[in-house]
Amino acid sequence: MGLFSNLMGNASTVSQEDLLKNYGQLLIDNEKIELGFKLFRDTFMFTNKRLIIVDIQGLTGSKTEYLSITYKSISRFSVETAGTFDLDAELKIWISSEILPSIKKKFNKSVNVYEVQKVLATYVIG
Repeated sequence: MGLFSNLMGNASTVSQEDLLKNYGQLLIDNEKIELGFKLFRDTFMFTNKRLIIVDIQGLTGSKTEYLSITYKSISRFSVETAGTFDLDAELKIWISSEILPSIKKKFNKSVNVYEVQKVLATYVIG
C-alpha cells in the first residue's frame, strides 16, 4: 500500500534516524525531531522548535525549498481521522489570521494522527 498511498498523496512515517541523517544540518542547537513524514518526494517534520517542510521541486529534484514555520505563528489546526471507507486522515494548519488552511497534509492509516495532534498541541498551546 506504500506506493499507492504515495501516489494518492498520503504521508507515511519516517524514522528519526533517517530524518537526522538527511536533514540534521537544518537543526539548531537543542532542537530535536519529534515526528517526521514522507509524502512522495517531500518531507515534513515536527521538531521541538518548529515545523519544517522540505519541498523537492522540479522534474530532476535538484531544487529544494526548506520552509520553517514557528509554532507561535500557527493560529489553529485540525486533525481528521480516517473513516471506515476513507483511507486517509488529514491535518490542516492555519498560519496567523489566514481564513483557509495554509497547510494540508493527508496521512495513510499507518500514521497515528493522535500523536501528530499531541505534538502540535504541546508546542502550539504550550
